[in-house]
Amino acid sequence: MPNNKLKIFNDPIYGFITIPNTLVFDLIEHKYFQRLRRISQMGMSYLVYPGAHHTRFHHALGSMYLMQKAVNVLRFKDVTISDDEETALYVAILLHDIGHGPFSHAMEHSIVNEISHEEISLAFMEKLNSEFNGSLTLAIEIFKGEYHRRFMCQLISSQLDMDRADYLKRDSFYTGVAEGNINSERLITMLNVINDELVIEEKGIYSVEKFLIARRFMYWQVYLHKTGLVAEQMLTRVLQRAKELVKTGVNLEASAPLAYFLKNDINLSNFNNDSLEIFSRLDDYDIVSAMKSWQYHDDFVLKNLCDIIINRDLLKIKIKNKPIKASSLKAHKEALMAEYNITNAEANYFVFNGKITNQAYKKSKEQINILFKTGKVKDIIKVSDQLNLNALSKPVTKYYICYPKNKM
Repeated sequence: MPNNKLKIFNDPIYGFITIPNTLVFDLIEHKYFQRLRRISQMGMSYLVYPGAHHTRFHHALGSMYLMQKAVNVLRFKDVTISDDEETALYVAILLHDIGHGPFSHAMEHSIVNEISHEEISLAFMEKLNSEFNGSLTLAIEIFKGEYHRRFMCQLISSQLDMDRADYLKRDSFYTGVAEGNINSERLITMLNVINDELVIEEKGIYSVEKFLIARRFMYWQVYLHKTGLVAEQMLTRVLQRAKELVKTGVNLEASAPLAYFLKNDINLSNFNNDSLEIFSRLDDYDIVSAMKSWQYHDDFVLKNLCDIIINRDLLKIKIKNKPIKASSLKAHKEALMAEYNITNAEANYFVFNGKITNQAYKKSKEQINILFKTGKVKDIIKVSDQLNLNALSKPVTKYYICYPKNKM
């Protein structure tokens, strides 16, 4: 094994991260993975938290580092993990987010039609698998949740997986929101496997409680922060408007990959190798560059939406506990239409409502199970002495309305 492939990364959170083998090195070097350096981890959240400029590249490496810790801990506890399974776990967690597009979730509702980033991640992994002569086959099986050893799939995707263990700690670090700072390494030290299911040993109960409370806090304070929420909604509308204009024959300045997705209706049924290749050339810079140009376009909607985002003069957003009244929406819309002599369809881009839901722990999904010294295994909700932990499993829904706060 050539030594030059066993590089190390210096991570601000974990210190040195080592590359475990040449396959992982070659995947990191690949242009598909390098693209993640140009995809921000937290979308538009930097408009709220100026430090939140870290990327999905950062997060993927951090998740792999935690997976390395998990493999070592489980092997120490006599859980058999073969060398092939170990590599497959590293590859699956490294590539779990490779399908994220620019500003992530805004993309899934605008320029590609309801294709989730997980589906695009899988398409990338299958393409890489053919390039790497089938060496990702086992990783793909684990990623899809189809491998017979259940706990390996849970390490990739569950309510306490290596993905969450990294992004909560990382996002807390880069936003400066200290309440989200979980002790992911202690959680991993408490991991064990019983009947092929992942469990946390009894002495890790408090760490799990902290993890769930931190997750709930990060959702309200960071991921569902009202300013980040309105910015993402506006970005979605920028892309929807651009697509609408292109369809009517308007020529918009855009990079070739962005132009392709604006001109074509791409959905799951026609997302082929060509679309994947073009998607792999799309990143945050295409979108920001387009908005910088479009803020001077003569279309009222596109121009104003882009101007609002680029100069961070966002729409006003109000969050309420009850659904927004139709009369309130109508009043804001009519005032805007009268002021600028625009149509109802155009006003809809600037006045809209929606809802957000926060549920830190889903009872219906795979539980987080606690292993007692007696050998009994129980759901964290049943054993926690935190009165509010049960409350964390109930979804909380809030409603929002957005409208211009001043004249455009």
